[in-house]
Amino acid sequence: MRSGLSRSILVGAALIAAVALGACRDSGNDEGKLFEISGKIFVFNYRLARATYVVTLRPLKPMGEGQVAVASFQDPAGGAPLVVEQKVWPKLDKVTLESPALTCVVKNKPYAIAISVKGADGAVLQKIDTTLMSTEDQSILPDRPLVIDQLYTANPDLVGHPDGKLPGEPKPDCSKGG
Repeated sequence: MRSGLSRSILVGAALIAAVALGACRDSGNDEGKLFEISGKIFVFNYRLARATYVVTLRPLKPMGEGQVAVASFQDPAGGAPLVVEQKVWPKLDKVTLESPALTCVVKNKPYAIAISVKGADGAVLQKIDTTLMSTEDQSILPDRPLVIDQLYTANPDLVGHPDGKLPGEPKPDCSKGG
């Protein structure tokens, strides 16, 4: 009976220690942060023959009226960054930032993303820098969209080419970027 009591005390002490450790959290790292990245991915839309960056931000504090998130995505084709501005809607549980269509995305290459959250007065409230790597090359996409309208009408340019690849189709110049 004594060993059973000792075992119960030991298990109880271990549970209390585990709960105490779980409750300990370095909240100093989140101090001043308004958002954190909750997801980031390259989206390859095979049907539309396009690739985009998509980044989602999760608010860590209540969002203010008039805030905007500005994302600067590295252009895989080279040249100036692709800049997107998105209004922050205080009642939504996330902010989604999507780039314009990309060319020259290369597998396993890190691409830079810089995000600034600005207040209604234009002042920068938070900066977030990250990178994103694709698990695929953009070459997996068809040369042209497989459909041409909202009704998903088959693209007549691809008749006889079910894989979406057209012989002799000019490819984008990726020598400056990816």
